[in-house]
Amino acid sequence: MAGIDLRPYQLEAVKKLKTGSILCGGVGSGKSRTALAAYYLSNDGEICTDEYFPMGDPPQDLYIITTARKRDLKEWEGEMAPFLMSTNPEVNFYKNKIVVDSWNNIAKYVDAKGAFFIFDEQRVVGKGAWVKSFLKIAKVNDWLLLSATPGDTWSDYIPVFIANGFYKNRTEFYEEHVVWNPHSSFPKIDRYLNTGRLIRLRSRILVDMDFKRETIPHHEDVYAGFDQQMYKDTTKNRWDPYKNEPITSAGGLYYVWRKIVNSDISRQQEVMSIVKEHPRAIIFYNFDYELDILKGLKYGDEVSVAEWNGHKHQEIPDTEQWVYLVQYTAGCEGWNCVKTDTIIFYSQDYSYKVTTQAAGRIDRLNTAYRDLYYYHLKSHAWIDMAISRDLKNKKDFNESRYYKW
Repeated sequence: MAGIDLRPYQLEAVKKLKTGSILCGGVGSGKSRTALAAYYLSNDGEICTDEYFPMGDPPQDLYIITTARKRDLKEWEGEMAPFLMSTNPEVNFYKNKIVVDSWNNIAKYVDAKGAFFIFDEQRVVGKGAWVKSFLKIAKVNDWLLLSATPGDTWSDYIPVFIANGFYKNRTEFYEEHVVWNPHSSFPKIDRYLNTGRLIRLRSRILVDMDFKRETIPHHEDVYAGFDQQMYKDTTKNRWDPYKNEPITSAGGLYYVWRKIVNSDISRQQEVMSIVKEHPRAIIFYNFDYELDILKGLKYGDEVSVAEWNGHKHQEIPDTEQWVYLVQYTAGCEGWNCVKTDTIIFYSQDYSYKVTTQAAGRIDRLNTAYRDLYYYHLKSHAWIDMAISRDLKNKKDFNESRYYKW
Protein backbone atom coordinates (compact mmCIF):
# COMPACT_ATOMS: atom_id res chain seq x y z
CA MET A 1 0.00 0.00 0.00
CA ALA A 2 1.37 3.40 -1.02
CA GLY A 3 2.57 5.68 1.72
CA ILE A 4 2.02 9.36 2.46
CA ASP A 5 3.54 11.70 -0.10
CA LEU A 6 4.39 15.19 1.15
CA ARG A 7 6.37 17.90 -0.54
CA PRO A 8 9.57 18.94 1.26
CA TYR A 9 8.16 22.23 2.54
CA GLN A 10 5.06 20.42 3.85
CA LEU A 11 7.18 17.85 5.65
CA GLU A 12 9.28 20.62 7.19
CA ALA A 13 6.12 22.33 8.45
CA VAL A 14 4.76 19.09 9.94
CA LYS A 15 7.91 18.74 12.05
CA LYS A 16 7.28 22.18 13.58
CA LEU A 17 3.57 21.80 14.27
CA LYS A 18 2.28 21.19 17.78
CA THR A 19 -1.08 21.66 19.41
CA GLY A 20 -1.93 25.36 19.44
CA SER A 21 -0.05 26.17 16.22
CA ILE A 22 -1.29 28.26 13.31
CA LEU A 23 -0.31 26.68 10.01
CA CYS A 24 0.14 29.56 7.60
CA GLY A 25 0.34 28.91 3.88
CA GLY A 26 -0.90 30.60 0.76
CA VAL A 27 -3.88 29.44 -1.26
CA GLY A 28 -3.02 26.15 -2.96
CA SER A 29 -0.08 25.32 -0.70
CA GLY A 30 -1.63 22.13 0.69
CA LYS A 31 -2.46 23.18 4.25
CA SER A 32 -5.15 20.49 4.53
CA ARG A 33 -2.84 17.60 3.76
CA THR A 34 -0.12 19.04 5.99
CA ALA A 35 -2.53 19.34 8.94
CA LEU A 36 -3.77 15.79 8.43
CA ALA A 37 -0.16 14.60 8.36
CA ALA A 38 0.41 16.32 11.72
CA TYR A 39 -2.62 14.48 13.16
CA TYR A 40 -1.37 11.23 11.60
CA LEU A 41 2.08 11.61 13.18
CA SER A 42 0.67 12.57 16.58
CA ASN A 43 -1.26 9.28 16.57
CA ASP A 44 1.79 7.08 15.91
CA GLY A 45 1.68 7.16 12.12
CA GLU A 46 4.92 7.34 10.16
CA ILE A 47 5.53 9.43 7.05
CA CYS A 48 6.87 7.20 4.30
CA THR A 49 6.27 7.45 0.56
CA ASP A 50 6.77 3.74 -0.13
CA GLU A 51 4.64 2.13 2.56
CA TYR A 52 1.65 3.06 4.69
CA PHE A 53 2.17 2.70 8.43
CA PRO A 54 -1.16 2.54 10.31
CA MET A 55 -1.82 4.74 13.31
CA GLY A 56 -2.53 3.22 16.68
CA ASP A 57 -6.13 2.05 16.59
CA PRO A 58 -8.23 3.75 17.57
CA PRO A 59 -6.54 7.12 17.05
CA GLN A 60 -7.99 10.31 18.49
CA ASP A 61 -11.39 11.38 17.25
CA LEU A 62 -10.91 13.98 14.54
CA TYR A 63 -13.07 17.08 14.11
CA ILE A 64 -12.55 19.40 11.16
CA ILE A 65 -14.29 22.76 11.37
CA THR A 66 -14.31 24.40 7.96
CA THR A 67 -16.52 26.49 5.69
CA ALA A 68 -19.96 25.20 4.75
CA ARG A 69 -18.85 25.17 1.12
CA LYS A 70 -15.84 22.94 1.75
CA ARG A 71 -17.96 20.64 3.88
CA ASP A 72 -20.67 20.32 1.24
CA LEU A 73 -18.18 19.75 -1.57
CA LYS A 74 -16.49 17.04 0.55
CA GLU A 75 -13.10 18.58 -0.18
CA TRP A 76 -11.69 17.21 3.07
CA GLU A 77 -12.84 13.69 2.19
CA GLY A 78 -10.47 13.73 -0.76
CA GLU A 79 -7.61 14.94 1.41
CA MET A 80 -8.23 12.16 3.97
CA ALA A 81 -8.19 9.32 1.42
CA PRO A 82 -4.38 8.77 1.38
CA PHE A 83 -4.50 8.44 5.17
CA LEU A 84 -7.23 5.74 4.87
CA MET A 85 -9.63 7.95 6.81
CA SER A 86 -13.24 8.86 6.09
CA THR A 87 -16.25 10.39 7.80
CA ASN A 88 -18.10 7.24 6.71
CA PRO A 89 -17.52 4.55 9.38
CA GLU A 90 -17.93 1.82 6.76
CA VAL A 91 -15.03 3.24 4.72
CA ASN A 92 -12.83 4.54 7.53
CA PHE A 93 -9.89 2.19 8.19
CA TYR A 94 -10.02 3.08 11.88
CA LYS A 95 -12.63 2.94 14.64
CA ASN A 96 -12.43 6.59 15.60
CA LYS A 97 -15.04 9.26 14.94
CA ILE A 98 -14.31 11.71 12.12
CA VAL A 99 -16.52 14.76 11.68
CA VAL A 100 -16.34 17.53 9.08
CA ASP A 101 -18.68 20.43 9.80
CA SER A 102 -19.01 24.17 9.30
CA TRP A 103 -18.12 27.03 11.61
CA ASN A 104 -21.83 27.72 12.03
CA ASN A 105 -22.10 24.44 13.96
CA ILE A 106 -18.97 24.71 16.09
CA ALA A 107 -21.03 24.98 19.30
CA LYS A 108 -22.20 21.37 18.78
CA TYR A 109 -18.72 20.11 19.65
CA VAL A 110 -17.84 22.05 22.80
CA ASP A 111 -18.29 18.90 24.91
CA ALA A 112 -15.68 16.88 22.99
CA LYS A 113 -12.64 15.87 25.04
CA GLY A 114 -9.30 14.32 24.15
CA ALA A 115 -9.92 14.76 20.43
CA PHE A 116 -7.95 16.49 17.69
CA PHE A 117 -9.49 19.59 16.06
CA ILE A 118 -8.42 21.18 12.79
CA PHE A 119 -9.88 24.66 12.41
CA ASP A 120 -9.81 25.46 8.71
CA GLU A 121 -10.04 28.98 7.20
CA GLN A 122 -9.32 30.61 10.55
CA ARG A 123 -12.41 32.35 11.93
CA VAL A 124 -11.40 32.93 15.56
CA VAL A 125 -11.21 36.73 15.47
CA GLY A 126 -13.11 39.02 17.82
CA LYS A 127 -15.17 37.82 20.77
CA GLY A 128 -18.34 36.32 19.33
CA ALA A 129 -19.98 32.91 19.74
CA TRP A 130 -17.45 31.13 17.51
CA VAL A 131 -14.54 32.39 19.62
CA LYS A 132 -16.24 31.33 22.86
CA SER A 133 -16.81 27.82 21.49
CA PHE A 134 -13.24 27.68 20.19
CA LEU A 135 -11.80 28.56 23.62
CA LYS A 136 -13.87 25.87 25.33
CA ILE A 137 -12.73 23.26 22.81
CA ALA A 138 -9.07 24.33 22.99
CA LYS A 139 -8.91 23.74 26.77
CA VAL A 140 -9.43 19.97 26.56
CA ASN A 141 -8.41 18.97 23.04
CA ASP A 142 -5.45 19.10 20.68
CA TRP A 143 -5.90 21.59 17.89
CA LEU A 144 -4.43 23.39 14.89
CA LEU A 145 -5.52 26.49 13.02
CA LEU A 146 -5.09 26.79 9.26
CA SER A 147 -4.91 30.20 7.66
CA ALA A 148 -3.63 31.98 4.58
CA THR A 149 -3.84 35.33 6.41
CA PRO A 150 -3.49 34.69 10.19
CA GLY A 151 -3.94 38.26 11.43
CA ASP A 152 -3.78 41.90 10.40
CA THR A 153 -3.49 43.39 13.89
CA TRP A 154 -2.38 42.13 17.28
CA SER A 155 -6.00 42.08 18.42
CA ASP A 156 -6.67 39.34 15.86
CA TYR A 157 -4.33 37.06 17.81
CA ILE A 158 -6.00 37.52 21.21
CA PRO A 159 -8.20 34.37 21.09
CA VAL A 160 -5.27 32.20 19.97
CA PHE A 161 -2.97 33.70 22.60
CA ILE A 162 -5.59 32.98 25.29
CA ALA A 163 -6.10 29.42 24.00
CA ASN A 164 -2.35 28.83 24.26
CA GLY A 165 -2.32 30.07 27.87
CA PHE A 166 -0.27 33.19 27.20
CA TYR A 167 -3.00 35.36 28.76
CA LYS A 168 -5.86 34.53 31.13
CA ASN A 169 -8.37 36.61 29.23
CA ARG A 170 -8.84 39.57 26.92
CA THR A 171 -8.68 42.04 29.81
CA GLU A 172 -5.19 40.91 30.76
CA PHE A 173 -4.04 41.37 27.16
CA TYR A 174 -5.49 44.89 27.06
CA GLU A 175 -3.87 45.85 30.37
CA GLU A 176 -0.42 44.75 29.19
CA HIS A 177 -0.44 45.85 25.58
CA VAL A 178 -3.13 48.39 24.65
CA VAL A 179 -3.33 52.17 24.86
CA TRP A 180 -6.84 53.41 24.09
CA ASN A 181 -7.60 56.47 22.03
CA PRO A 182 -8.88 59.09 24.53
CA HIS A 183 -10.57 61.16 21.82
CA SER A 184 -12.75 58.42 20.42
CA SER A 185 -16.43 58.15 21.40
CA PHE A 186 -16.12 54.36 21.38
CA PRO A 187 -13.30 51.98 22.48
CA LYS A 188 -10.60 52.39 19.85
CA ILE A 189 -7.01 51.17 20.11
CA ASP A 190 -4.48 53.96 19.67
CA ARG A 191 -1.31 51.84 19.84
CA TYR A 192 0.21 48.64 21.25
CA LEU A 193 2.82 48.34 24.01
CA ASN A 194 5.57 45.74 24.48
CA THR A 195 5.23 44.49 20.93
CA GLY A 196 8.52 42.65 21.32
CA ARG A 197 6.78 40.11 23.53
CA LEU A 198 3.88 39.86 21.09
CA ILE A 199 6.30 39.12 18.27
CA ARG A 200 7.95 36.38 20.33
CA LEU A 201 4.61 34.81 21.22
CA ARG A 202 3.46 34.88 17.61
CA SER A 203 6.68 33.22 16.47
CA ARG A 204 6.05 30.39 18.96
CA ILE A 205 2.74 29.43 17.37
CA LEU A 206 3.00 30.54 13.73
CA VAL A 207 4.35 27.90 11.35
CA ASP A 208 4.92 29.29 7.87
CA MET A 209 5.10 26.90 4.97
CA ASP A 210 8.09 27.76 2.80
CA PHE A 211 6.03 27.39 -0.32
CA LYS A 212 7.81 28.21 -3.58
CA ARG A 213 5.24 28.32 -6.34
CA GLU A 214 6.23 26.90 -9.68
CA THR A 215 3.56 28.96 -11.38
CA ILE A 216 4.19 32.50 -12.60
CA PRO A 217 1.20 34.84 -12.08
CA HIS A 218 0.74 37.68 -14.55
CA HIS A 219 -1.54 40.41 -13.21
CA GLU A 220 -2.68 43.00 -15.74
CA ASP A 221 -4.83 46.05 -15.06
CA VAL A 222 -7.24 46.59 -17.93
CA TYR A 223 -8.76 50.08 -17.95
CA ALA A 224 -12.20 50.64 -19.41
CA GLY A 225 -14.09 53.88 -19.86
CA PHE A 226 -17.16 55.15 -18.00
CA ASP A 227 -19.83 57.80 -18.41
CA GLN A 228 -18.07 60.69 -16.73
CA GLN A 229 -21.02 63.07 -17.02
CA MET A 230 -23.41 60.61 -15.38
CA TYR A 231 -20.83 60.01 -12.65
CA LYS A 232 -20.44 63.75 -12.00
CA ASP A 233 -24.19 64.40 -12.02
CA THR A 234 -24.79 61.56 -9.60
CA THR A 235 -22.12 62.90 -7.25
CA LYS A 236 -23.43 66.45 -7.40
CA ASN A 237 -27.18 65.85 -7.30
CA ARG A 238 -27.32 62.63 -5.21
CA TRP A 239 -29.75 61.25 -7.79
CA ASP A 240 -29.99 57.58 -8.81
CA PRO A 241 -30.27 57.55 -12.63
CA TYR A 242 -31.28 53.88 -12.64
CA LYS A 243 -34.18 54.11 -10.18
CA ASN A 244 -34.91 57.76 -10.94
CA GLU A 245 -35.06 58.65 -7.26
CA PRO A 246 -32.91 60.45 -4.66
CA ILE A 247 -29.90 58.70 -3.13
CA THR A 248 -30.41 58.78 0.62
CA SER A 249 -27.21 57.23 1.99
CA ALA A 250 -23.47 57.04 1.39
CA GLY A 251 -23.78 53.31 0.71
CA GLY A 252 -26.36 54.03 -1.95
CA LEU A 253 -24.04 56.53 -3.61
CA TYR A 254 -21.17 54.05 -3.69
CA TYR A 255 -23.45 51.44 -5.24
CA VAL A 256 -24.55 53.80 -8.03
CA TRP A 257 -20.96 54.92 -8.67
CA ARG A 258 -19.95 51.28 -9.07
CA LYS A 259 -22.89 50.50 -11.33
CA ILE A 260 -21.96 53.39 -13.61
CA VAL A 261 -18.39 52.17 -14.08
CA ASN A 262 -19.15 48.45 -14.08
CA SER A 263 -21.94 48.67 -16.65
CA ASP A 264 -20.02 50.62 -19.26
CA ILE A 265 -20.00 49.09 -22.75
CA SER A 266 -16.21 49.48 -22.96
CA ARG A 267 -15.77 47.10 -20.02
CA GLN A 268 -17.89 44.52 -21.81
CA GLN A 269 -15.77 44.95 -24.92
CA GLU A 270 -12.63 44.31 -22.89
CA VAL A 271 -14.13 41.04 -21.64
CA MET A 272 -14.87 39.94 -25.19
CA SER A 273 -11.33 40.77 -26.26
CA ILE A 274 -9.79 38.72 -23.42
CA VAL A 275 -12.08 35.74 -23.97
CA LYS A 276 -11.19 35.75 -27.65
CA GLU A 277 -7.53 35.40 -26.68
CA HIS A 278 -8.17 32.91 -23.84
CA PRO A 279 -10.87 30.39 -24.87
CA ARG A 280 -11.40 29.08 -21.31
CA ALA A 281 -11.83 31.73 -18.62
CA ILE A 282 -13.28 32.17 -15.14
CA ILE A 283 -14.94 35.55 -14.61
CA PHE A 284 -15.52 36.86 -11.08
CA TYR A 285 -18.18 39.51 -10.48
CA ASN A 286 -20.02 41.14 -7.55
CA PHE A 287 -23.56 42.15 -8.44
CA ASP A 288 -26.56 40.55 -10.13
CA TYR A 289 -26.67 43.27 -12.78
CA GLU A 290 -23.12 42.30 -13.72
CA LEU A 291 -24.23 38.69 -14.11
CA ASP A 292 -27.01 39.85 -16.45
CA ILE A 293 -24.45 41.77 -18.50
CA LEU A 294 -22.01 38.87 -18.67
CA LYS A 295 -24.71 36.36 -19.60
CA GLY A 296 -25.90 38.67 -22.35
CA LEU A 297 -22.54 38.94 -24.14
CA LYS A 298 -22.18 37.16 -27.49
CA TYR A 299 -19.19 34.93 -26.83
CA GLY A 300 -19.92 32.76 -29.85
CA ASP A 301 -21.94 29.61 -30.53
CA GLU A 302 -18.96 27.41 -29.72
CA VAL A 303 -18.46 28.91 -26.23
CA SER A 304 -20.29 27.24 -23.32
CA VAL A 305 -21.41 29.44 -20.42
CA ALA A 306 -22.00 28.25 -16.84
CA GLU A 307 -22.39 30.04 -13.53
CA TRP A 308 -21.82 29.68 -9.81
CA ASN A 309 -23.66 32.04 -7.50
CA GLY A 310 -26.40 32.13 -4.90
CA HIS A 311 -28.93 31.04 -7.51
CA LYS A 312 -27.09 28.32 -9.41
CA HIS A 313 -24.14 26.00 -8.94
CA GLN A 314 -23.35 24.58 -12.34
CA GLU A 315 -20.28 22.52 -13.13
CA ILE A 316 -17.46 23.91 -15.24
CA PRO A 317 -18.28 23.00 -18.87
CA ASP A 318 -16.43 20.01 -20.30
CA THR A 319 -15.87 21.68 -23.65
CA GLU A 320 -12.97 23.20 -25.55
CA GLN A 321 -14.21 26.77 -25.07
CA TRP A 322 -16.10 28.04 -22.05
CA VAL A 323 -16.77 30.95 -19.70
CA TYR A 324 -17.47 30.29 -16.03
CA LEU A 325 -19.25 33.17 -14.26
CA VAL A 326 -18.57 33.15 -10.50
CA GLN A 327 -19.93 35.51 -7.86
CA TYR A 328 -17.19 36.42 -5.37
CA THR A 329 -19.01 35.59 -2.14
CA ALA A 330 -20.40 32.30 -3.47
CA GLY A 331 -17.27 30.96 -5.12
CA CYS A 332 -14.06 32.57 -3.88
CA GLU A 333 -13.06 29.45 -1.92
CA GLY A 334 -13.63 25.72 -1.57
CA TRP A 335 -13.04 24.62 -5.16
CA ASN A 336 -10.31 24.71 -7.77
CA CYS A 337 -9.87 24.46 -11.50
CA VAL A 338 -6.79 23.26 -13.39
CA LYS A 339 -8.47 23.42 -16.81
CA THR A 340 -7.68 27.07 -17.40
CA ASP A 341 -4.90 29.60 -16.91
CA THR A 342 -7.12 32.69 -16.96
CA ILE A 343 -9.24 34.63 -14.47
CA ILE A 344 -11.00 37.89 -15.34
CA PHE A 345 -12.03 40.12 -12.44
CA TYR A 346 -14.94 41.96 -14.06
CA SER A 347 -15.26 44.20 -11.02
CA GLN A 348 -13.17 44.58 -7.90
CA ASP A 349 -14.20 43.13 -4.56
CA TYR A 350 -13.79 45.21 -1.40
CA SER A 351 -11.95 42.41 0.41
CA TYR A 352 -8.25 41.68 -0.10
CA LYS A 353 -8.72 38.19 1.33
CA VAL A 354 -11.61 37.38 -1.01
CA THR A 355 -9.62 38.65 -4.00
CA THR A 356 -6.62 36.53 -3.02
CA GLN A 357 -8.76 33.45 -2.51
CA ALA A 358 -10.46 33.97 -5.85
CA ALA A 359 -7.10 34.18 -7.62
CA GLY A 360 -6.07 30.94 -5.96
CA ARG A 361 -8.79 28.93 -7.72
CA ILE A 362 -6.41 28.27 -10.63
CA ASP A 363 -3.07 28.48 -8.80
CA ARG A 364 -2.93 24.88 -7.61
CA LEU A 365 -0.12 22.43 -7.02
CA ASN A 366 -1.42 20.09 -9.72
CA THR A 367 -2.02 22.64 -12.46
CA ALA A 368 -0.41 21.91 -15.80
CA TYR A 369 0.04 25.62 -16.50
CA ARG A 370 3.19 27.51 -15.61
CA ASP A 371 1.95 30.98 -16.58
CA LEU A 372 -1.32 32.18 -15.07
CA TYR A 373 -3.12 35.27 -16.30
CA TYR A 374 -5.23 37.60 -14.16
CA TYR A 375 -7.05 40.50 -15.78
CA HIS A 376 -8.31 43.19 -13.38
CA LEU A 377 -10.92 45.34 -15.08
CA LYS A 378 -11.25 48.83 -13.68
CA SER A 379 -11.70 52.45 -14.68
CA HIS A 380 -10.04 55.74 -13.79
CA ALA A 381 -13.08 56.75 -11.74
CA TRP A 382 -12.28 57.63 -8.13
CA ILE A 383 -14.24 54.67 -6.74
CA ASP A 384 -12.26 52.13 -8.78
CA MET A 385 -8.92 53.79 -8.04
CA ALA A 386 -9.62 53.92 -4.29
CA ILE A 387 -10.55 50.23 -4.15
CA SER A 388 -7.51 49.33 -6.23
CA ARG A 389 -5.18 51.31 -3.96
CA ASP A 390 -6.39 49.55 -0.81
CA LEU A 391 -6.18 46.09 -2.36
CA LYS A 392 -2.66 46.84 -3.56
CA ASN A 393 -1.76 47.68 0.05
CA LYS A 394 -3.33 44.36 1.18
CA LYS A 395 -6.19 46.15 2.89
CA ASP A 396 -9.96 45.90 2.65
CA PHE A 397 -11.75 48.85 1.12
CA ASN A 398 -13.92 50.57 3.73
CA GLU A 399 -16.48 53.05 2.46
CA SER A 400 -16.77 54.90 5.77
CA ARG A 401 -13.05 55.60 5.84
CA TYR A 402 -13.26 57.67 2.68
CA TYR A 403 -16.59 59.39 2.61
CA LYS A 404 -18.90 61.01 5.11
CA TRP A 405 -22.46 61.55 3.96
